[in-house]
Amino acid sequence: MARYDIAIIGAGIAGASLAAVVAPHASIVILESEERPGFHATGRSAAFWSETYGGPHVQPLTSASGDALSAGGFLDPLGALQIGRRDDAAKIDAFLAEFEGSGVILDAVDPHGIVPGLRAEWTLGVLERSCAYIDVAGLHAAFLATARRHGGQLLLGSAMRGAVRAGDLWRIDIGNDEPVAATILVDAAGAWADQVAACAGVAPLGISPFRRTMVQLRTNPAPPEKLPLVSDIGGTFYFKPEAGGRLWLSPHDEITAEPGDAQPEEIDIAIAIDRFERVVDWQVERVEHRWAGLRSFAPDRLPVYGFDPTAPGFFWCAGQGGFGIQTAPAAAALAASLLLGVSPEAFVAAIDPMRYAPDRFRSLA
Repeated sequence: MARYDIAIIGAGIAGASLAAVVAPHASIVILESEERPGFHATGRSAAFWSETYGGPHVQPLTSASGDALSAGGFLDPLGALQIGRRDDAAKIDAFLAEFEGSGVILDAVDPHGIVPGLRAEWTLGVLERSCAYIDVAGLHAAFLATARRHGGQLLLGSAMRGAVRAGDLWRIDIGNDEPVAATILVDAAGAWADQVAACAGVAPLGISPFRRTMVQLRTNPAPPEKLPLVSDIGGTFYFKPEAGGRLWLSPHDEITAEPGDAQPEEIDIAIAIDRFERVVDWQVERVEHRWAGLRSFAPDRLPVYGFDPTAPGFFWCAGQGGFGIQTAPAAAALAASLLLGVSPEAFVAAIDPMRYAPDRFRSLA
C-alpha cells in the first residue's frame, strides 16, 4: 500500500495549486477521478481576474494573488465595466461602498464612451481598470508541473470510493488499484466536496454546485479589441472580447445542479442572447460554441480552508465558487500554512484564515 503524508482529492485548480505549495515540504498524491485534470470547472472558466468578483470578503485573496499571477505571465490587460440603468443607482453606490478603503481603484464613468452601440438607458458605469484575462490552462499546468517537480504524484482515473481513518492514517479505496494511505486527507473535490466528505464518514458542510452557462458568439460589429469585461450591476449578464473578434457571453445564471458533466440548456442560451441584445445594438450572427461549468459554494458563499474540527486529519479546500482561479496563489499559500502548521507567506500574512475556517459551520450544529 502506497503511503504519503498528504492525499489530495481533486486535480482542479484548488488541488493543483495546494499541491504545488505543499509538495516541497511533504510527500503528496493527487487523486483525480477523471482522465484529465481540471475537466469540470477549471477547464470551463470565463478566465478573468477581477478584484471585485466574489465580493469584499474574497477580494483580499484576489488582490494578494495579483502579483504572483502577473509575475508568472498569466495575466493580460482587460479591464471591467459594471453598467446600470438609472434605477440601478443605489446598487452602483452600494458596490462602490463595499470596496471603499480596500485599495481597489474604481472610477465612475460614462459607459457610452467605452461600449460602442450601448443602448441609451444604460447610463451608469463603474470601471475597474485592474481586471485582466487569466491564462487558466497555463496556470493550472504550471501548478501541476511544480508539484511533480517536487515529487508529487498525480493519479488520473482514480476516484475515491471510500476512506477510513485507522490510527493516524487514512486508508483510501480507489477501486481496483492498491489502496492509498495518507496521514492527511484533503478534500479539494469541487462540486463533489460534500460527497467526498460523506464517503470518508465526515459530515458535509452544505457545499452546493450551480450551473453557469457560457456561449461564444460572432457578432456584427465584432467586439472592439479593447472592450473590457462588461457586467450588469444587477447580475443578469456579462460579456467580454476574445481572440479572433469573438465574444464570450453568460446570462450570469446560477442553476442548482448535481455534481457531473454540466451541459448548457437551450433556454439559458436564448436568455443570454436576449439580455445581450437589450444592452447593445449589435447583431448576433452565430453561436459558435456553448458550454456550462459548475461553480460550488458553501452556504455563506465564502471558500472553506482548514481542518475539520470533528474529523482528525481531514482538511477542507473547497467552496471556491467562480473565484477559485483568480484567488489560487493566495488561497493555496494560506491553506498550505494551515495544513503544514507553519507561518503563512508574507503576501498572505495579513489575511485572517478564520474567515474561511470550516469551524464556522460546525459551531452552528
